Amino acid sequence: MSEAVDLGFPSLNLVPKTDVKQSAKDFKTDQEVRWCPGCGDYAILAGVQSFMPELGLAKENVVWISGIGCSSRFPYYMNTFGMHSIHGRAPAIASGLAMTRPDLSVWVVTGDGDALSIGGNHLIHALRRNVNLKILLFNNRIYGLTKGQYSPTSEVGKVTKSTPMGSLDYPFNPVSLALGAEASFVARTIDSDRKHLTETLRAAALHQGTALVEIYQNCNIFNDGAWDPLKDSDHRDSLTFRLVDGQPITLVDGSRGVIRESNGSLGIVEVADVGIDAILVHDAHNPDPSVAFALSRLSDSMTLANTPIGVFRDVARPSYDSAFQSQLALAQEAGRGDLAALLAGSDTWEIA
Repeated sequence: MSEAVDLGFPSLNLVPKTDVKQSAKDFKTDQEVRWCPGCGDYAILAGVQSFMPELGLAKENVVWISGIGCSSRFPYYMNTFGMHSIHGRAPAIASGLAMTRPDLSVWVVTGDGDALSIGGNHLIHALRRNVNLKILLFNNRIYGLTKGQYSPTSEVGKVTKSTPMGSLDYPFNPVSLALGAEASFVARTIDSDRKHLTETLRAAALHQGTALVEIYQNCNIFNDGAWDPLKDSDHRDSLTFRLVDGQPITLVDGSRGVIRESNGSLGIVEVADVGIDAILVHDAHNPDPSVAFALSRLSDSMTLANTPIGVFRDVARPSYDSAFQSQLALAQEAGRGDLAALLAGSDTWEIA
């Protein structure tokens, strides 16, 4: 293994590069992959394993951390370091690792239940702090590992084992939640779209700070077909907006596009009626998250019409771990950092 070099990936510049040529096979373990046949997790795993060699990193400098759930088996199948951690706490554990080990590339894998229910606070605080993590959130709109209860992303009226008369909860929109927490990178992709998944992972890896990627993932046992309209070749192009920085925001088939209304909100119009020049051009690097947030609200949670996928936001902001390391260096230079004095403080006394 060579010395740390500039890899062209700003978030990975402190991570040592390997001189060994790698392939997807190098990132596969000898563990039997134990998901239900047909699960969307297989497609995501294959996509990630094929993508990882692009980073040019030694496997021992890559870490995958998960919480609890079907997706959280991921570390077993990645031939890197990893940890199958505590329910909902993967972002907290990963934050500590990223702050103390800048020589590691730290990735988190989680699910909609793990991340947005018991792990909700851990997720939003990791996002607002902008710790140098890459978080993959698998969203199948159900609790799969515990056999089919409704989750924080299940649609209103969802009939499950825990909601036999239909869910009364209004679901989270993970992209909206992340943008509301001031995340510096937020994206969405689909498990079965290998090309788009890889492009999105590549953009996330390039980002300095927390990158959240929501992945629409199918649970074929307990919520089969949750995202079928977006996968059906006969309909998906008329339902999906592909967000491309610097390009007009239109459906894939080009029939409709997004405009800014006179009241500042976003609307959807027929491109033929207004012309392509009237269509809003996507700016993922806009420091103001309001347009990205409005884009995240376009989709219909029931029919999935007008669903944007791609990078919603990608802005530069100092990462928490970098700022932490700078403060630590300054404190050491100044001769500060007496742990005993810190623990004792100024309000302690001894009893004879």
